[in-house]
Amino acid sequence: MKNVLVVGSTGQIGSELTMALRQRLGGSHVVAGYIVGCEPQGELAESGPSAVADVTDGRMIDAVVEKYHIDTIYNLAALLSVVAESKPRLAWRVGIDGLWNILEVAHERGCAVFTPSSIGSFGLETPHDHTPQDTIQRPRTIYGVSKVTTELLSDWFHHKYGVDTRSVRFPGIISYVTPPGGGTTDYAVDIFYSAVRGEKFICPIKEGTRMDMMYMPDALRAAIELMEAPSDRLVHHNGFNVAAMSFSPEMICAEIQKLLPQFQMEYRVDPLKQAIAESWPDIMDDSCARTEWGWQHEYDLPRMTADMIEKLHPRLCP
Repeated sequence: MKNVLVVGSTGQIGSELTMALRQRLGGSHVVAGYIVGCEPQGELAESGPSAVADVTDGRMIDAVVEKYHIDTIYNLAALLSVVAESKPRLAWRVGIDGLWNILEVAHERGCAVFTPSSIGSFGLETPHDHTPQDTIQRPRTIYGVSKVTTELLSDWFHHKYGVDTRSVRFPGIISYVTPPGGGTTDYAVDIFYSAVRGEKFICPIKEGTRMDMMYMPDALRAAIELMEAPSDRLVHHNGFNVAAMSFSPEMICAEIQKLLPQFQMEYRVDPLKQAIAESWPDIMDDSCARTEWGWQHEYDLPRMTADMIEKLHPRLCP
């Protein structure tokens, strides 16, 4: 990677990934791509170049790639799971039609492309315990359908045209920097905000519902390290399972209470979020990622919990 375009740079993952890449490559080598109305602010705007990069406009993407001599595109443009269910046509237009535009530009300009997939690409028929790398994928949400299509379309461009496409299946991402914005796993971020503020948390996910989760620093490393891995080591290219921790609401609550004993939680289940959560894996088998490009997570539930509370406290209780 020499010159990178991050599409969706102001989103939940994109904002932190852009900064991580700038620290690694230098600010001038990483372009923060955004859509009108979601302009970069603060350090994100000041630390490097930015450009309007709407994936629904292929000519716009091509112009940005040409202007900044881009060789690697991180395509993070997508609607999150709950939002996608309420706006299915827009979810497809951004996630799939937009990806097609990105891949066509990459084919013409010789770019590598990272487009994240998700645990949402699985479904009720998928084995939930240590979900295999290669297994049945029959999601029943438009978010999941679009993620499976993302994996297959990226693979097709790789095999048909030789485009260097790569992706991981992210679990739920937990971060203290960017607030959540419409994902099924958002409760695992919201719970920390309530705990640090001294508020009771109303949990929308049923007790005992386990889901794969990952702390943002690990997620950023996964994206960057996969793109830096030698291509001759990769058997798979798109849809690598990556895992770090798996927990249910009562487990994360108990971990928080070790540090904040007064914290309380009660359940008020959201039927849509619960239905989506029950269709996702409890924990994925990420042995292929560990074997093919050396993936290793650094944060487990106790370490992440301590870091989240430490980092959020000065932000929420100045």
